[in-house]
Amino acid sequence: MLLALDQGTTSTRAIRFDATLRPQAVSQIELTQHFPSPGWVEHEPEDLIRDSLAVLREAAGSEKITAIGITNQRETTLLWRRDTGQAIHRAIVWQDRRTAESCAGLPADLIAERTGLLPDPYFSASKLAWLLDHVPGARADAQAGRLCFGTVDSFLLFRLTGVHATDATNASRTMLFNIFSGEWDDDLLRLFNIPRAVLPRVLDCAAEFGVTGVLGRPVPIRGIAGDQQAATIGQACFAPGMLKSTYGTGCFAMLVTGAAVVSRHRLLTTLAWQLGGQRSYALEGAIFNAGSTVQWLRDGLGLIASAAEATALAPQADPAAGVHLVPAFTGLGAPWWDSTARAAITGLTRGTGRAEIAAAALEAVAFQTQDLLDAMALDMGARATTIRVDGGMARSDWTMQRLADITGCVVDRPEVTETTALGAAWLAGYQSGLLPGPGEAAPHWRLEQRFMPRMAREEAAKRHGDWLAAVRRVVAGAGGPG
Repeated sequence: MLLALDQGTTSTRAIRFDATLRPQAVSQIELTQHFPSPGWVEHEPEDLIRDSLAVLREAAGSEKITAIGITNQRETTLLWRRDTGQAIHRAIVWQDRRTAESCAGLPADLIAERTGLLPDPYFSASKLAWLLDHVPGARADAQAGRLCFGTVDSFLLFRLTGVHATDATNASRTMLFNIFSGEWDDDLLRLFNIPRAVLPRVLDCAAEFGVTGVLGRPVPIRGIAGDQQAATIGQACFAPGMLKSTYGTGCFAMLVTGAAVVSRHRLLTTLAWQLGGQRSYALEGAIFNAGSTVQWLRDGLGLIASAAEATALAPQADPAAGVHLVPAFTGLGAPWWDSTARAAITGLTRGTGRAEIAAAALEAVAFQTQDLLDAMALDMGARATTIRVDGGMARSDWTMQRLADITGCVVDRPEVTETTALGAAWLAGYQSGLLPGPGEAAPHWRLEQRFMPRMAREEAAKRHGDWLAAVRRVVAGAGGPG
């Protein structure tokens, strides 16, 4: 048996898989988010470890676990004491925008040529710098080697095993790691004034990370990857040109390129995985709010009681209503990269009801994905024709059909939509010698349903044009990309 720990933005889950990577047991706990100031998002570090221990033990049950794989919300930043493992501040979540002003003046060319990223508060470096500058005594302790920095995977690994390490995919999202040399970058460390002493060791995605005793006996941790890279692996997107799109809290589309492709259209060049010391690359488009928009309809507006209710309401919407919800609650991601933009609903009339707003929230996922596909097509000179989807929103048939209609792509939903956990389990199984490598057949990927485009292309283009007009109004109201 293999056990995957999937620590996400809004929940922590563990899934036990058998040797064929079929799920056998699941345990999940919702994670509380904290919003201490506008645009700030934090997690309690002790919630992360407490919930992780609970779901690991429940999902494992009495079964003998061969190895554990970990996947995590990327870019979320922690600093903790090396001697005790206690964090010195709440985790600053990837969605947090408190460092937007400090990122505005960063050298974009240097950052892009070393990391494949754009200067944005989304990534870990400016968050880490903020912690060092704002927590009393942190910088002195960091320079003396008394503190450890890490993303969530690294923090959990340290608390589970005492090992301070991370994998190459999570390192690649810090804005401190040279994805072409595979090393922490001295120029970027100087730029952000980060002491090298706080940094974790960087390993392959499949490696011997350490051994934990939390299940009552020693169990090795043999796989780690950031959630979107883990989902790419879980979707068996191993060949260049394959595309997966994850619809969870945010939406993340990843197009495997094999060799590195530098985007000219504001996408990210990132590591897809690193195995056996060999790096494979991808183009990624990041959308900050997808499932979180539906969560806002539920918790913020009280408009719906559950995500399922949004899916039930959407087909009742007037198709000619022209309502658009631009979910820039924490700014706009690719290809806009406007950290100052804020959400808006356009096209409201007295005839607008719950159904139109629910449909607009779900349709925003399809329109934003189309924006990413357009940018990818410009970078690659060819357009993707198939999208492998996963994440919580992928379970909505209405949303996936609208995605196929707007993008004109075939949308394939696998049997296991929690592919982040599946990818983490695959890494642990591969390192344990139980599963074939990425160049071989991928029997763990099994199609559950295929959605074919039904909407006329002229109608889809008109709807997307109306969406772009709504986004431009939001960007103009924010004063342009920041």
